[in-house]
Amino acid sequence: MPDAPLWTADEFLAAVSGDLTGSFTADANGVSIDSRSLEPGDIFFAILGDRLDGHHYVRTALEAGASIAVVSRVDDDMLAAGPVLVVDDTLKAMEQLAHAARARFKGQAVAVTGSVGKTSSKEALKHCLSRQGKTHAATASFNNHWGVPLTLSRLPRDAVYGVFEVGMNHPGEITPLTKMIIPHVAIITTIEAVHIGAFSSVEEIADAKAEIFAGVAPGGVAILNADNPHFSRLKAAAESSGIGQIVSFGTQEACNSRLLDIALHNECSCITANICGHELTYRLGMPGRHMAINSLAVLAAIELLGADLAMAALALAEMSPAKGRGARLELSMSNGTATLIDESYNANPASMRAALALLGLSSPGRGGRRIAVMGDMLELGPTSIDLHAKLADDVALAQTDLVFACGDHMKALWDCLPLERQGAYAVSSDKLEAGLLAAVRSGDVIMVKGSLGSRMGPLVEALCKRYPEAEGEASPSI
Repeated sequence: MPDAPLWTADEFLAAVSGDLTGSFTADANGVSIDSRSLEPGDIFFAILGDRLDGHHYVRTALEAGASIAVVSRVDDDMLAAGPVLVVDDTLKAMEQLAHAARARFKGQAVAVTGSVGKTSSKEALKHCLSRQGKTHAATASFNNHWGVPLTLSRLPRDAVYGVFEVGMNHPGEITPLTKMIIPHVAIITTIEAVHIGAFSSVEEIADAKAEIFAGVAPGGVAILNADNPHFSRLKAAAESSGIGQIVSFGTQEACNSRLLDIALHNECSCITANICGHELTYRLGMPGRHMAINSLAVLAAIELLGADLAMAALALAEMSPAKGRGARLELSMSNGTATLIDESYNANPASMRAALALLGLSSPGRGGRRIAVMGDMLELGPTSIDLHAKLADDVALAQTDLVFACGDHMKALWDCLPLERQGAYAVSSDKLEAGLLAAVRSGDVIMVKGSLGSRMGPLVEALCKRYPEAEGEASPSI
């Protein structure tokens, strides 16, 4: 028997309030806000974003096969291209569809937030649970005011598990998102000084992350990092929200999901842990101590959902870092290879320290060096200069040989480095490119990281273009 459609025409029109123009009777198997990735039959929502207005692409979407377009204004071009549903607010309309999807969902939902590790934990949950039942999860980092309702609106009616990532830049953003998701399990990976520019303290960040508890389903569970200094604050917030079961993870003896032993390697970790009373040893294909700690939360969630814990632990061995989040590439040099660690997607003080620690675990080849290529960490407010300068200790601890730095804020780190560690500094990543490309050599391990706005991705692309990936050495991503 074929799968039921994601949305029948009747279900969609019952869920979303608006005025229909044209004939709409088709079933839909997708929901899209991007005409470039739209599949024939998708419902297209014309979302007004920070940079683009989806209404400019309605005709393109309909001509590409969208079954209907949801708009807040209409013109003759749209009407000529296909059926449209006119609503007051297209984002609110997509939220209506999201609520309808959650209302018919009979499976279990997990929501993940935290200052660091949201996406990797979400991907690990998706990876493990998909081997045990139909699992739906966010694409990429769809964790904001449009990403969460979009992910929910795509939730299949027969899914067994739903995995959702929830992010925020300001107080009050998580509450409406978690109330849409209604998670049975809510995970907070950790609390760090991320987006601190929008807050007066790290405690305020903890309170904003704790908003995730507002939507937890009756009888639901909170999973919290006991090693984080804000654990007690988060635990109290969970209890005040009516959550009766709180599961801790970390290294402390009292943790419900506890790390017992770990062997860190440059491409994986071997872990022994006690997960809610079950001791097991497993290999995690994503390297780094921070990843290992978050795997404790992932496995605790698996156990609490009633899924097979042993099967999930085995599945973690198959994982590897994604592009921009630690993916490793072997670059072909004239007389050998160099290793590129691509951490270019984003950065904050905690993830930068973790990336440097991972660089420290790497073993350069003969004549090679550990090279850190570092761009500005953004949205850190008045503490930014100090937080950048403090990374000098982590650079030294990782036994980094050379640092290539760019950006106004990263200059603070550069000024703290001894002369022998100074590779090159530039005000922007594009001005750093030539010097970096000329400096790397066979045997080097090169880690590239910075906030998205510091544009470190083009440096990764430039390295890969100049020194193509060595044949047969591709590092798979999730």
